Amino acid sequence: MILLTGFEPFGGDGFNPSRAIAFRAAEMLAERAIRARAAELPCVFALAPARLNELVDEHEPDVVISLGLAAGRDALSLEKVAINHVDARIPDNAGDQPIDRQVLPGGANAYFSTLPLKGALLALTPATDPGKQAGSQVRAEISYSAGTFVCNQVFYTLMHRLDGNPGTRGGFIHVPWLEANDPRIEIHARAVADIAVLALGTGPEPAFSAGRES
Repeated sequence: MILLTGFEPFGGDGFNPSRAIAFRAAEMLAERAIRARAAELPCVFALAPARLNELVDEHEPDVVISLGLAAGRDALSLEKVAINHVDARIPDNAGDQPIDRQVLPGGANAYFSTLPLKGALLALTPATDPGKQAGSQVRAEISYSAGTFVCNQVFYTLMHRLDGNPGTRGGFIHVPWLEANDPRIEIHARAVADIAVLALGTGPEPAFSAGRES
C-alpha cells in the first residue's frame, strides 16, 4: 500500500501542483494494480501533522511519500534531511508564522529519508538513461534542505513516526511550480509513481556521489 500526500494551495495561490501530482501518481499506480491512496494536507502548522498521522493510521502503508511545492526550484527535489526546526518566512493558511520553534520539542535534531533516493535519481536523471524519450524525462536532484516551513514540518513528523519501523519507508519530494494545465504534471506524476514502486523493493542503494560543495 502506497500513501501519497500533497498540499492545498497557500500563499495566495489558487493551485498547488504537489496535490495534483500526488493524486495523478496514485491513479497511475492503481492502473498498474498497485494499491495507492492520495490525500490533501492543510498548509497549516497546527493541523498538518495530525492529518498525516491520521492517514498513516487509516491506511497502514508500506511506503509514504509526501509532496510539497518549492516554487523557486526547477527540478524534482528528492529530500534527504528533515530537521527539527520551524522558521516560517510567510504565514500559513491560518495566519500562523512560528519563528525558531521545534517541530517536536525534545525530539531528534534530524531524520533522514528512508526512500531509495540515489536509486530514484539514477532511474530518473536523463543523462543516466539515454534510451528514454525526451518527453518522458524529468529533471531530478537530491536536496539536503527541505526548508523550514510546513513541508519540513510534515517531513519531520513522518520520519519521527516511522523511526524504528523498518517495515515502512517514507520521505518527502519537493516539486517545482507548474500551472494547472502544464503537461509536465503528468511527467512528474509518473516519476513519483516510479519512485514509489522502487521504494517497495528491498535492493541496495547504488553507490555514487550526489553531494554538493555548497
